[in-house]
Amino acid sequence: MDSDTLLHIANFTTLFVCMVLKFPQIFVLMRAKSTTGVSLNSLLLELTGFIVFVTYQMYYDYPPPTYLEYPILIAQDVILLLLILHYNGSLRHSLVYILVFVGGWQLLTVQKWIIDLAMSLCTFISAASKFAQLQCLWRSKDSEQVSALSWGMATYTCMVLVRFIAMTLLNLWVLLTVLYYRRSGSSKKRD
Repeated sequence: MDSDTLLHIANFTTLFVCMVLKFPQIFVLMRAKSTTGVSLNSLLLELTGFIVFVTYQMYYDYPPPTYLEYPILIAQDVILLLLILHYNGSLRHSLVYILVFVGGWQLLTVQKWIIDLAMSLCTFISAASKFAQLQCLWRSKDSEQVSALSWGMATYTCMVLVRFIAMTLLNLWVLLTVLYYRRSGSSKKRD
């Protein structure tokens, strides 16, 4: 198999995985009706990073195939946000979050330097998102409501995209933490 074919396969599978990446997490939350172990701050940071990235790509007229997965991920994150707010009993705050994100999105394109600065902070924002999820898991010591499948798929998409090596390691760290607490939670239930 030549490198071009391998690259096309990697791109296609990454796009496909991104189209369904958050579905397992959505289904886990809907089944559990609880958000223990799921970090709202992590989701908000991730959503911010996605919005910054797609806005930057659109601002500089990149071809849509280079950022096509991000609007799909943003839509899935919005669904997750609404579920988290619903199960935390604070769905009434959803309008505030919508206004902040739409206002922030508009603010990004007011001046060129704003979108450039935001984009330069994008990796930091994404990394902070992973650390917020890890912190939430460490605090709760409960990973039952966190989808290992979603984190596994996120790890795969980052491994395919070499520029996200740091995100790969952080996604893997969260996945291993989820599995660790899941296993230690199971042993506690048997005792």
